[in-house]
Amino acid sequence: MDDDLVNMYAQQAKDSLRQEAEKRIEESILDPEEELRLKNSLLTDLIGTEYLVPGLLTRLGDVRAALSGHGGGILCVAAVENDNGIDFVLDLTGACLSCGAAPGTLDGIKKDLENDPEVWRVRFDSKLLDTFDELGREFILAHGNVEFV
Repeated sequence: MDDDLVNMYAQQAKDSLRQEAEKRIEESILDPEEELRLKNSLLTDLIGTEYLVPGLLTRLGDVRAALSGHGGGILCVAAVENDNGIDFVLDLTGACLSCGAAPGTLDGIKKDLENDPEVWRVRFDSKLLDTFDELGREFILAHGNVEFV
């Protein structure tokens, strides 16, 4: 009985967070037609264009709300196509740098983008580690579930 109640409240909290994230994402979209176009575009067609990062953002889930809502973003450092798919090296920008939630943000970006069939791997620029203090670096390296290059 207690486990059922805990699970019910946990699901309600998760649903509430997802709804809030969806609301924030919708509010941040300036051009719904462009959003749809980018979401339906092949990432391979966007590489080398100004539309790559916006195209990547359309593929993010709830983590996109945190990025846009907190004044942060992503930067594509490298995008290499190979037989496995696209190998991305990304960086964070804006307020995301040195944020205490950055390990979760990085993990969310990685998981969301690697769910795209075109994406083989997502790694992060090692320069990002320089924005964290020593404790933050140790934490993200030990628990971040992401790779730095």
